[in-house]
Amino acid sequence: MKRIALALTALTAASIAIAPAAYAAPDFDELRQENLDKDAINFDELRRENLDKDAVTEIQVKTLNFDELRRENLDKDAVNFDELRRENLDKDAAVEVYVKGVDFDELRRENLDKDAVNFDELRRENLDKDAVVELQAKGVDFDQLRRENLDKDAVDFDELRRENLEKDAIA
Repeated sequence: MKRIALALTALTAASIAIAPAAYAAPDFDELRQENLDKDAINFDELRRENLDKDAVTEIQVKTLNFDELRRENLDKDAVNFDELRRENLDKDAAVEVYVKGVDFDELRRENLDKDAVNFDELRRENLDKDAVVELQAKGVDFDQLRRENLDKDAVDFDELRRENLEKDAIA
């Protein structure tokens, strides 16, 4: 019984809280009409007008004949881009044919005859120098150098390393 009474009480409280909110909801159609009566902007009408303008613009763009406009411009001594394009393509073709006809080996020999830098010779010399340096490095006995440095009272890094390892082991 208590459950039923409690449920009815909760239902009554909820209906009391919700009822005023339902009546307070604004009627937007009514508010809109009031605004229109006050000479407010009619957005529906503006929207229709703008849609009509877009349709007119679209129709006008579709009726433009760009080929005709182009011919008119050419008649007015405007730049003829088709002609320019053809000329540039012809120039590129001529340059390409000219480059294909160049004998770069012959040009290289001519430059060498003119006392130009011989890069092949320079490259060989540098490669030979690298080979000599490599052979010299291979001929160095680093253990012997190390012993000589130790004889000259240089720092013995092996001994320092052992000492540090012993310190770390103690710590």
